[in-house]
Amino acid sequence: MRNFKILLTSSFLVLGSIWSVGQTKFMATAVNTSVTGTSTLHDWEMKSPKAECTITATTDANGNITAISAMKFKVGAKTLKSGKGAMDNNAYKALKADKNPNITADLKSAKVTTKDNVNYTVQATVILTIGGKAKETEMVATLKKINVDSYSINAKKKINMVEYGVEPPSFMMGTVTTGKDVDLSFNFILNK
Repeated sequence: MRNFKILLTSSFLVLGSIWSVGQTKFMATAVNTSVTGTSTLHDWEMKSPKAECTITATTDANGNITAISAMKFKVGAKTLKSGKGAMDNNAYKALKADKNPNITADLKSAKVTTKDNVNYTVQATVILTIGGKAKETEMVATLKKINVDSYSINAKKKINMVEYGVEPPSFMMGTVTTGKDVDLSFNFILNK
């Protein structure tokens, strides 16, 4: 009888831990996206406070992320603003924004590591689409646990725009040209 009670108690503990582990969907809030680059005149930056992101993660019994199985990110190309109308218009033209209004990233695979269940590193492969051209891209993101329901996330990636079919725009009748490399970065809060 004693062995049966131990077996029954152990079964409930195992089932309880299985039930508490599962897929959790996170939605992003306070999303900030920026694209920075260089030109023959000065460095430049375009920012957008408007983007959408959802992440599906596997969590353990304590709500800690152990894996990420899905991620969808989308920012409207024309929501990126530099504060200089002429520059923005040239950038939208280079991005083919009328035909391809969104810059998107969809997760292909991710590896999550943490030492303390507060600070996480995510090494991800995403399908990044810019100007209508999709390309597999490696990215590293950092997550920080705010509480059991929220995480902050930051990521930055240097990309060559020419690889996406985007010709670096020029300004002032071609006297100012931009570099082909830009830094794409985003930060936001994930909430259950």
